[in-house]
Amino acid sequence: MNAYPALVRDTGDLQEGHGPMTALAIDIGGTKFAAALAEPDGTLGEPCELPVGDDPTATLHALLDRIASEPVKAVGIGSAGPLDPLAGTVSPVNIPAWRGFPLVAEVARRFPGRPVRLAGDAQCMALGEWWRGGTGHDDLLGIVVSTGVGGGLVLGGRPYFGAAGNAGFLGHIVVDPSGDPCPCGQTGCLETVASGPSMVRRALAKGWTPTTPHPDARALAESARAGSPQALAAFTEAATALATVITTTATLLDLSHTVIGGGLAAASDLLLPPLRAALPARLTVSPTTLHRTAGLHGAAALTFT
Repeated sequence: MNAYPALVRDTGDLQEGHGPMTALAIDIGGTKFAAALAEPDGTLGEPCELPVGDDPTATLHALLDRIASEPVKAVGIGSAGPLDPLAGTVSPVNIPAWRGFPLVAEVARRFPGRPVRLAGDAQCMALGEWWRGGTGHDDLLGIVVSTGVGGGLVLGGRPYFGAAGNAGFLGHIVVDPSGDPCPCGQTGCLETVASGPSMVRRALAKGWTPTTPHPDARALAESARAGSPQALAAFTEAATALATVITTTATLLDLSHTVIGGGLAAASDLLLPPLRAALPARLTVSPTTLHRTAGLHGAAALTFT
């Protein structure tokens, strides 16, 4: 998984026969699945999105039913983890119904004879940002802050997946050993502080009074912009925890730039100022430029090598 071929930013370098003309990109998240057709120049067709629902396998097939399969010559999948790319299986923390689910085989049955490549969703976000996000950095850390918290690495213009394919899975780095229990089985993971649902839960525990019956991260952001101290504290706590993990990862791997994506990237006005304040001056962080399609771009990039 480490010796991954280099990609090219300039599609003029994609020689005839080097990559498929059309790929299917699939993004498997904790709350929604998305898919789109993609071309080697990074052009995406209109993405189709569906909520995961109670039966994620049925949702996957419903999504594939909506995508024209005839022109597809390869499939790239970015999935929430953990996952086993060699076995083609996924066990997303936030999708309990999928434990060791054979995602690659399930998709391959719909596209016989065509290659299917799998990587983590945050790994794909980082790869998409490198490929089409205009970061200008060949070494970067990508972090998805959404239902969960994931990470991905691009080193020397190559995605770095690690021996088992889960490198960058930083949502489950412990930031508070005496903190809250995490669904992964550990205590005090980054995800228990910085994911959208965790931020909402922590704000409610401190007395936040939401204006909606089913508060989510979007409602939390609206309250923070309106000056709610509990909501603002949730963003500050999340930023501080993220800064700890970013600084540690950057020190270990000699990185200088991080890109933040996922649903919380829409609240970058609340998240980035305290995050930047908590980071050393040598480290920079920016919001995704590809927004909701970053993971789809990265999934497509898996096939264009």
